[in-house]
Amino acid sequence: NEMFFWITGLLSAFLDNAPTYLVFFNAAGGSADVLMNQMTQTLVAISSGAVFFGALTYIGNAPNFMVKSIAEQSGVKMPTFGAYMLWSFGILVPIYLLVTFLFI
Repeated sequence: NEMFFWITGLLSAFLDNAPTYLVFFNAAGGSADVLMNQMTQTLVAISSGAVFFGALTYIGNAPNFMVKSIAEQSGVKMPTFGAYMLWSFGILVPIYLLVTFLFI
């Protein structure tokens, strides 16, 4: 389950989370009945990874990029893509590790 969380999440940081979720949903079993009743922790890991990791990059979650664009238009200096990733990795990866050990 930890692998599902991290791999789904890391892909969701750079790709749209809906297709990433569907790929790993199918890889884990593909049946909603099986995942919801027999493999609930796997479903939690896939869902959490797809949702949480979007915050790692500007492109992982559409509102991240939208807020950046609006702020720049308003004259606010925003970090570059790489600088944002460094900030977010430094803050979020420890939180994701905690989530892994406590909930996944």
